[in-house]
Amino acid sequence: MQKYLAALLVLIGGGLALAPEAALAEKRIALVVGNAAYQAGALATPANDAGLIAQTLQAAGFDVVGARDLDQDSLRRGLHDFLDKATASGPDTVAFIYLGGYGLQLEGENYFVPVDAKIARDTDVPVEAVRLSDYSRPLAALKLKANIIVLDAARAHPFARTGAPLAGGLALVEPEPGMLVAFNAAPGTVAPEGQGPYGPYAQALAEMMREGGLPLGEVFDRARLRVNDATKGAEVAWHASKVEAPFLFFERTADAPPPALSAEQAAVLRDKPIRELDVQAAYAAALERDTLQGYQEFLEAYPDDAMANRVRAIVAARREAITWRRSRVTDTPAAYWSYLKRYPDGPHGADAHRRLAYLSMAFEPPPTFTPIDYEVPPPPPAEFVYVRRPILIFDDPFFAFAPPPPVPVLFLAPVPAAFLVLAPPPPPIGLFLLPCPVYTPVPIWVRPPLYVAAPPNNIIYANIHNTVVINNVTKTVTVTNQAGQSRIITPPPAHAGSAAAAAIGPALPPSVAHKAAGLPAGTPGAQPAGLAKQPLPGMKGQPLPAPPGGAATSIPSAAVTPTTPRGKTGTTSPKAPSVGLVSPSAPTTGTPGSASGLPKTLSTSPGGSPKGSPPPGEGRKPPPAHLVTPTTPPKVGGAHPESAHTFAPTGVPKSSRLPSSPSPIGGPKPPIGGPKPPTMAAPIAPRVAQPQPKGPPAQPKGAHKGLPKG
Repeated sequence: MQKYLAALLVLIGGGLALAPEAALAEKRIALVVGNAAYQAGALATPANDAGLIAQTLQAAGFDVVGARDLDQDSLRRGLHDFLDKATASGPDTVAFIYLGGYGLQLEGENYFVPVDAKIARDTDVPVEAVRLSDYSRPLAALKLKANIIVLDAARAHPFARTGAPLAGGLALVEPEPGMLVAFNAAPGTVAPEGQGPYGPYAQALAEMMREGGLPLGEVFDRARLRVNDATKGAEVAWHASKVEAPFLFFERTADAPPPALSAEQAAVLRDKPIRELDVQAAYAAALERDTLQGYQEFLEAYPDDAMANRVRAIVAARREAITWRRSRVTDTPAAYWSYLKRYPDGPHGADAHRRLAYLSMAFEPPPTFTPIDYEVPPPPPAEFVYVRRPILIFDDPFFAFAPPPPVPVLFLAPVPAAFLVLAPPPPPIGLFLLPCPVYTPVPIWVRPPLYVAAPPNNIIYANIHNTVVINNVTKTVTVTNQAGQSRIITPPPAHAGSAAAAAIGPALPPSVAHKAAGLPAGTPGAQPAGLAKQPLPGMKGQPLPAPPGGAATSIPSAAVTPTTPRGKTGTTSPKAPSVGLVSPSAPTTGTPGSASGLPKTLSTSPGGSPKGSPPPGEGRKPPPAHLVTPTTPPKVGGAHPESAHTFAPTGVPKSSRLPSSPSPIGGPKPPIGGPKPPTMAAPIAPRVAQPQPKGPPAQPKGAHKGLPKG
């Protein structure tokens, strides 16, 4: 009997030991892009928004790949690589895509616009922009646990000023099974462009994702309430979901305080008829449900309320979007004639004419044609005033919309103190890098779910619930998390405060950074990373960044050798870093900053200039960027991440690219990328802007020769 008991205990012990590993079944991957520096007109917030979303996703255990200001070549390659990554991750994967920038719709399809797009008329859209269904459909075909696609891109745009007009905003879509699709503004409408450090939609979404215990649908429902309240009704976010698997960004620990509204109370509130609620709660309920029926119920209960005019505009936009969606899915001449009969001056009239021309049919229907049966009744005459506007926006002074009432606490808690005013992030430290916002810790009782597998090769922006001790003698920073685990960080001289600063959230004071780096106060190279705002390096007529040499033991970087600028004697100036040529895992030899410590992949010509580099003084067009997975995996499921995050840029000159290998998804890839290069090293922080020496600027040493795999 004792032998059986002993064997049983061994089996139980082994099972307990394996249980945590077996529970780590859910993988989380994300692609985050923020396009702001458009040639047709720059935007204020998308790059910062993408940095905020990436930071939040990483804290939730996602393996995040992110970049900003991507051209068409890089954007397509990044999406292709993300599909490859999702294919390799297996069925127990949650994939998240966030795209911030300009979005367009054409003939029922949504497009995301690269920063180099030149769209003079409607026919340029399929050529210059990226059709999103080309990637969402293959992603859905993988049958992952969940796919989440967020388009923060419904804006008034400067494109297609000639030719047939484009419908405003984004097109209503039906998500594929297992997928959630979200827009920052309802289909057919646009959001006002924010001027703050972050857009209201990204800020609200980051806030709600950090709320522990919220199901996926509730995250986006509450984000819509928060956005509408923050913009005084000017923006109505939208989402549609067919995700059946349960999903939480964060879970609440057992010692968490009870939520303001229990799940049972929330269910009763959602199911309660709108007519039984007071007008303030009725408007919030209609907005939270975000259905055509819910908005119509509000109008039936409160037809003369100040909010009725605003709700009628929402109903008009939703009815027209549903009508066009049904016409486009049917895709017959009768369907387009039916749309034009209902909306002769509708926003999709030009789309209907394009399709009829494609089908070689007349714009005018024959006398005997039979209209198709739509899901919604025809619009009343009062709605035409809204759908005839070139752009429908809910703060249009033409309509004099009344501001909505505050959201009742039963529907949405007040804004947390940490999100009342979010500080703007420091400027990015290099091309294509996302900004690194000052980290806002999640509550102590919120953590990533225990069943989430720790992502490989991931550097987190900031530690959660930790303490930092700076040792001025050993010149190290010790970071200790809540679980008592410690990690020693040796800051590099080039940006001594960045690792510790990102680990604790706010940037360290320059004096502390100087001491941690062993540099005297006032040394320019000791300034924390990202504090020196500089023009994009490599652009024609712009100087290249010149960070000091040196490599950290905990943050891999390319070695840099100081040299004397050409035409000058007696002074030294460090060269620009060779970015993107070193794998973080590849060992280097020699002393950092010395010639012997240079990676083998660096190829130089006599005089210290990279082989094949243009002559001094000539402009360099920045190569197309690509996306790189950061390094150093975080510990999720209670043991919080302990390292700073940096996104690394990539890119190769177009002339050096070769046709890529066939993709396992949807056949061969278009010839937009080359062979997969080695992994990117973490970037080096730029110097604080200093007077440039006379003569030609220094060129980067082999800059952007590698195009890593995302």
